[in-house]
Amino acid sequence: MITDHLIIGAGIFGIASAIELRKRGHTVTVINPGKIPHPLAASTDISKIVRMEYGADEEYMDMASASMAVWRTWNELLGETIYHETGFLILTGQPLESEKQAYAKNSFDLLVKKGFQPERLDQDMLNTRFPAFRAGQYQDGLFHRLAGFVESGRAVALLAAYARDIGVFICEGQTAAEITRTNQRATGVLTREGQTFRAGNIIICAGNFTPYLLPELMPFFKITGHPVFHLRPENPALFSPPDFTVFTADISNTGWYGFPWHPKEKVVKVALHSDGLVLHPEHDERVVYPADVDNLRVFLRESIPGLADAPVVYTRRCCYTDTLDGHFWIDRHPEIPNLVVGSGGSGHGFKMGPVVGAMIADVAEGNSHPWSDRYRWRKLGAHTVQEEEARCVKR
Repeated sequence: MITDHLIIGAGIFGIASAIELRKRGHTVTVINPGKIPHPLAASTDISKIVRMEYGADEEYMDMASASMAVWRTWNELLGETIYHETGFLILTGQPLESEKQAYAKNSFDLLVKKGFQPERLDQDMLNTRFPAFRAGQYQDGLFHRLAGFVESGRAVALLAAYARDIGVFICEGQTAAEITRTNQRATGVLTREGQTFRAGNIIICAGNFTPYLLPELMPFFKITGHPVFHLRPENPALFSPPDFTVFTADISNTGWYGFPWHPKEKVVKVALHSDGLVLHPEHDERVVYPADVDNLRVFLRESIPGLADAPVVYTRRCCYTDTLDGHFWIDRHPEIPNLVVGSGGSGHGFKMGPVVGAMIADVAEGNSHPWSDRYRWRKLGAHTVQEEEARCVKR
């Protein structure tokens, strides 16, 4: 059987686009190595932040706002609360007006401009409302109630089940090895397991493996690994909403961010959003090193003393599919019109899953999307700068 669309990868981009295409009447097949969610997928883990604060980037704010509306709808559709709207706290080491706090100040100004109601918090207000953070460590900040986190791995699993229910054929345990091409057309996908899948259109949502399946993208992508920690505190109430929410701790200068007490996993998750380590997604170990743990302990002692001695019960090195400019890569191949790429999450893509799914579906149908121009096939090079303002990177 030749399906209309064959999607490689069942992370949030792949599953969201499969659902969208199926709802539009297409036949859709999804292949994925191993079970869903795959343990090595960026979509895996217990939580991902949903926020619209992207500094001065108005398009990302609009995309995140639109995605939040769908996450709320998916709570109802899936019959389970997977999106927890706890709010979002941005902590800064200096006043928002200082040069080092452009991300926080630009986010605050743009929220106000677009009619949202963020709260500006001085040091006394921070100490009163969010007592888990060390008094005096952060001079300024803002809180926005329209934000939170998604139970990421659980969300992908539930969405995959829903996709099956509406007629998407999902084939687990099939690892894409080669995209076959004839006369500038993609004809099918060969898997390591020896199967051949054919389709009218092939969509690569393979995350970290995207540039390995499509080597012409290799100059524009890099895979980076970032440490993630799950901690078990003695006093869960101190780390539960509303006294503790999704937060960033001077993130554009330190990289640190985290989550409140997880209602199911019974841990507090803290992670680092920075340069990371460049690695191969399959051949290199995805381990958190003792130096990473030491770095975490320094941050906790300085910022969240109630977690400073909490046991770390789980670690992982989450792999980002980074484009050199930090933006998504969603487009048809310039020389193979029935081959579509939906990748380049760059460490901030999960929250955008609902919008990105619709965008990939539009591109696969040969159409454009109101936000798709920015993410088209493009030339990036040695002088390309990573543009996400929240990301802590060394220039």
